[in-house]
Amino acid sequence: MVYTIGDLHLSFGTDKPMDIFAGWENHVERLKENWNSKITDEDTVVLLGDHSWAMKLKDAKNDLEFIHKELKGKKILVKGNHELWWQTMNKNKAFVEENGFTSIDFLFNNAFRVGDTTICGTRGWISENGEPADAKVLAREAGRLEMSLQAGEKLGGELTAFIHYPPVYREEQNLPIIEVLKRYKVKRCFYAHLHGIAIKGSVEGMYGGIDYKLVSADSLKFDPILVSR
Repeated sequence: MVYTIGDLHLSFGTDKPMDIFAGWENHVERLKENWNSKITDEDTVVLLGDHSWAMKLKDAKNDLEFIHKELKGKKILVKGNHELWWQTMNKNKAFVEENGFTSIDFLFNNAFRVGDTTICGTRGWISENGEPADAKVLAREAGRLEMSLQAGEKLGGELTAFIHYPPVYREEQNLPIIEVLKRYKVKRCFYAHLHGIAIKGSVEGMYGGIDYKLVSADSLKFDPILVSR
């Protein structure tokens, strides 16, 4: 089975506690209990960005070790906006291999097929506080999403998108990302990034022919949701 959740915001290697925010009390313990109560080592979980507060790859070791050792299943990590530790795919893969984190892989210009579900995605981009999105970054992210979907087409199965930033939020639409999703006939898109009061502006359900679902950790009460059996 395939599950998903985003924004774990782990801080085992740095002093960045999340329990200062309302609703985040004991979030690591709650996450672990919910996760391991239903996910097995035969399952796959897509983690939708903002995994660790670490600034450098070496400092993310404790957080990645927790993901590997304490949470069941195969984990596929998508880049989030706080992934300052994220390096090239070769460096990321070498790091998890060197440390024996065999249950962790990365979604970046590639795709994975699990059963009939083909996992595709990218970080995405968004305009902040009504400011226009950075056109260069937005074009790059749309291109990465397309590369991922192209890789997914070769694998067959249902192309399913996992994007850290919301493609739609309130009245705003990330048109370059949405255009790629529609061109590849993606029917379901999972996204994260939104917390607290921002969750109220999330768009969920059918919108423009695509079924959107917010999966940030606090919006799910730290309980991964099922994508497919």
